[in-house]
Amino acid sequence: MIEHVVKTSFKAYPVYIGEGVIGQLPIFIKEKQAGVTKILIITDEIVGGLYLAPILQILSAFPVEVVKVPGGEKAKTFEVYYDCQTAALQYKLDRKSLIVALGGGAVGDLSGFVAATFMRGIPFIQIPTTILAHDSAVGGKVAINHPEGKNMIGSFYQPEAVIYDTNFLKSLPLSERRSGFAEVIKHSLISDVSFYQWLKSNISSLESIREDEMVQFLAKGIEIKSAIVAEDEKENGIRAYLNFGHTLGHAIEAEMGYGKMTHGEAVLIGMLFALQLSKKYAGLEFDIETLTEWVQQLGYQTKMPEGLSDEKLVERMKGDKKSVGQRIRFVLLNEIGSPELYELSDKEILCELNHFK
Repeated sequence: MIEHVVKTSFKAYPVYIGEGVIGQLPIFIKEKQAGVTKILIITDEIVGGLYLAPILQILSAFPVEVVKVPGGEKAKTFEVYYDCQTAALQYKLDRKSLIVALGGGAVGDLSGFVAATFMRGIPFIQIPTTILAHDSAVGGKVAINHPEGKNMIGSFYQPEAVIYDTNFLKSLPLSERRSGFAEVIKHSLISDVSFYQWLKSNISSLESIREDEMVQFLAKGIEIKSAIVAEDEKENGIRAYLNFGHTLGHAIEAEMGYGKMTHGEAVLIGMLFALQLSKKYAGLEFDIETLTEWVQQLGYQTKMPEGLSDEKLVERMKGDKKSVGQRIRFVLLNEIGSPELYELSDKEILCELNHFK
């Protein structure tokens, strides 16, 4: 087991990573959430079918209720959020109650926002079941989607703990492995060229990742993210760098319709576009072709999905959280490990999108 402590200006909390670490859950609750009145588990239909029973057994000493929500981005709607709040009220949760998010990034985002806003904030614990959640479960960004933009309704609200049992990752379909691993690649590109080189040298297939490799890159990604969060918890500065690839990636997701392409696969395309921009506007010297060949070997789509309007993508990007006054800002790389925000005009972006086809 690896234990990493995330520190922010307001609190510190542990992240447990490894095979079988779910055993830490009842221990942590007894030690840190003594007197808990009720636990509400929020999970999705698929994850609940796989892992809810053993979690309920582990928590048999506590009063537990369960809410099941749709899988993926369909969980992050106003309607589902409202249903969860209704359940919390009907189950008579109070300020000594605890929410447990059992699932991937979408369930974690939803559950955290429910916790942040129920009675103005009650504790919650993240139990990630996807690779993607190594990014979303750490750092306290919680949100739901709006048809006009992804994660636009939310808050900064840190969990009490993250319990990351790699046994829960063994059932992941390949598309979800790709989605999550894209965020691992992102962490390497924005922070650590040696980590990027290690990934490229060691991960040649997402179908056959060894347990030690999985734990190593998850822990490294969490370490990178938590260091940035510790310095800039509420994205007033460098935390925006974690959105590398997300400006176009989120626009693709929204324009296609949430769930039509996984988050990470859209972000991977966004990263390749940002690297193209980085070479032109930030002076980046980097072999994009070698990266492209590697990710294609891993099964990623590296070109824009067909049928998307460049003009509509630009309008979507104007709604990005980094944009100011309808001016689009991209996270670009001056070199690997050295990100910076650059503001680009609509004309420049449309030109580069045309060259990215």
